[in-house]
Amino acid sequence: MIKNKIKDLADDIFNDVVGYRQHIHANPELSFKEFQTSLFVKDKLTKWGIEFTDCANTGVVGLIKGNQPSDRVIALRADMDALPIHEANDKPYRSKNHGVMHACGHDVHTSSLLGTAFILNQLKDDFGGTIKLIFQPAEELLPGGASIMIKEGVLENPKPDYIVGQHVMPLIETGKVGFRSGIYMASTDELYVTVTGKGGHGAQPHQNIDPVLIASHIIVALQQIVSRNADPRLPSVLSFGKVTANGATNIIPNEVKIEGTFRTLDEDWRAEAHKRMKKMAEGMAESMGGSCDFDIHKGYPFLVNEEKLTANARSFAEDFLGKENVVDLDIWMAAEDFSFYSQVTDACFYRLGTGNAAKDTQYSVHTPRFDVDEDALKISTGLMAYIALKQLGN
Repeated sequence: MIKNKIKDLADDIFNDVVGYRQHIHANPELSFKEFQTSLFVKDKLTKWGIEFTDCANTGVVGLIKGNQPSDRVIALRADMDALPIHEANDKPYRSKNHGVMHACGHDVHTSSLLGTAFILNQLKDDFGGTIKLIFQPAEELLPGGASIMIKEGVLENPKPDYIVGQHVMPLIETGKVGFRSGIYMASTDELYVTVTGKGGHGAQPHQNIDPVLIASHIIVALQQIVSRNADPRLPSVLSFGKVTANGATNIIPNEVKIEGTFRTLDEDWRAEAHKRMKKMAEGMAESMGGSCDFDIHKGYPFLVNEEKLTANARSFAEDFLGKENVVDLDIWMAAEDFSFYSQVTDACFYRLGTGNAAKDTQYSVHTPRFDVDEDALKISTGLMAYIALKQLGN
């Protein structure tokens, strides 16, 4: 029975996968700079006799072809990059690269896909079809490694019928996984706003055009885009996290810089919101005697899990782990560049539980204390292998 074979192989490779994860965690690399991580992946694929090609500079694309007859193709994706965060954990495998940390679990994703590759490669006589292994750079930085890999043909030759990815989730208990059909994660855009006025002495405001005051009005007014222009049934988020004036207690600066993010789940509304934000900010600045440069860096689209594929994957997970270990996910307003794949082909992006209070692994992603319960690696490799083979019809 293929399920039992996969579970046995997952057990066999478990300690190695933990070692892969700890090595990658200790040697994190930022987006588009995953040179050593890429070499590490290639070394393992070469050792196992799995053919691969380079893509998007540091990306790696492996192929495993089953020996049974089938033209079906499925892609499995893992991201490899780390974040510019100084790690606060005191573990033997803590980051050796000061100020760089795998704080989003990409070390788990990469090591797990390596384990999945090992399992599938051992089972070539048992299945038909082709598995495409996508080890992707730069999920954390625009324009996103997924978009570049797609432009360079990662979804061609052979063209996948489906793509599947998994992501760690500390809010879900280790041993469980989560699924959601349909729209799951938000689009994301970066906002860079420069408000220009006329600086001068704080005791003589009548002789100046105060960009701090203008910027304050703009920040407050732009929330109207969400509260009064967006359909209340459609989630939208507008947040500003950085405001730089560089004046002093008695100095009004010439300009103020604001940085923020806009996220939603509908592409038509996203485009409309861009126009409204820009028009409102520029008009308000002009009405108060200043000017405003409103620059929008369009980021990742929203992520949609194709319903039939996701229903299948959930069913396979229930069979592999037990129904009690598969949970429902809510919409998440974070963003993921896996969304680019989901806009091109049938996709399923699910969550791997890594939370364990006893092991202190419930800190959120993108924080200095983030870590995972490595027992999650006992299922991450085998589950993805099982989903892939079952979806290929084996």
